[in-house]
Amino acid sequence: QNKLAGICEDMCKEVGAYPKCAQCPDFVAPDSTPGVMTWDELLEHMDNLVSWGQDELKTWHKTASALQVGNTQSEQACTAEDLQHRAQLQNKLAGICEDMCKEVGAYPKCA
Repeated sequence: QNKLAGICEDMCKEVGAYPKCAQCPDFVAPDSTPGVMTWDELLEHMDNLVSWGQDELKTWHKTASALQVGNTQSEQACTAEDLQHRAQLQNKLAGICEDMCKEVGAYPKCA
């Protein structure tokens, strides 16, 4: 049938009926606006993106769930490292804050 569809389209081209080949089996008309996206095409593309995004989120959730199972020791190590980084940041900010208080004459009353 696919072979016949091609022959039917060729015949329509020869007689000048192409692209209005409604009688050909499985005929799909060529894009009437090549290189330009119409509103209908844009909306269809956006629907496809939503569907694709939902599928990606499902995949990511499955992966994240698999990573979280039985990972308490690693979680404790991350928490300890996070606390260490927070302390370093607070110490750095405290020094900067103290310097700023000295510059504006508010030191040692920097509440």
